[in-house]
Amino acid sequence: MYSTQELELFPDRTVTQLLFKDVKNAAELRKNAMEGKINGALINPSMIVNPFQVLVAANKAVHLHSTGKMKTRSLYSEIIYNLSPTNNISEAFKRFGMSDSDSAVLIVLVHLKEETQHMTDIIAKVDGQQIPVEDVSMLTDPAKVKKLYKTTPQEDMCLLDAVVCRMATKDVM
Repeated sequence: MYSTQELELFPDRTVTQLLFKDVKNAAELRKNAMEGKINGALINPSMIVNPFQVLVAANKAVHLHSTGKMKTRSLYSEIIYNLSPTNNISEAFKRFGMSDSDSAVLIVLVHLKEETQHMTDIIAKVDGQQIPVEDVSMLTDPAKVKKLYKTTPQEDMCLLDAVVCRMATKDVM
C-alpha cells in the first residue's frame, strides 16, 4: 500500500510515500503539519504524474539539506518546492501542497531505514482510505499538469519525462 525506496546517494535515508483518497480530515492534517505534529510532506496528488516525480524532488531536497543550501525552512517544505517548475515558494505550496478542501493526499516521509513507527502514527491520523501509491495517476489532473509545466503536444506521450526535466532545470533557467 505504500512505496519505500532507498536514496542511492544517501544510503542511510529512505523515502516512503503513502497515498490516501476519500480523506475527510484534510484541514486537521494540514494544521498538524504546519504545527510540526506531522513530520512529512502533504502533497496534492492531482499534480503528481508518477511516484518517481516525488522521489526526484525528495532526493534533491535531501541533497540540499545535507549541503545546507535549502531555499525553504524544512526538508518537507523543500520537497514540495522541488516539485514546482518555478522558483516561487508560495506558488509551489499553492499548487502542490495540500489544501483544507482536498479529498486525497500523498504523504512523503524521509527517514532512516529502521524507522517504521513514525509511518504507523501518520497512517492512524488520516481519516481516509489508503490506496497503492502506484495508483496516483488515477488522481492526476493531466490538463493542470500540462498547463503548469507548459508541455508541448509532442511531450504528452512522455509527460513524466517532461515534468521531471522541468523540475530538474528550474535552477539553471
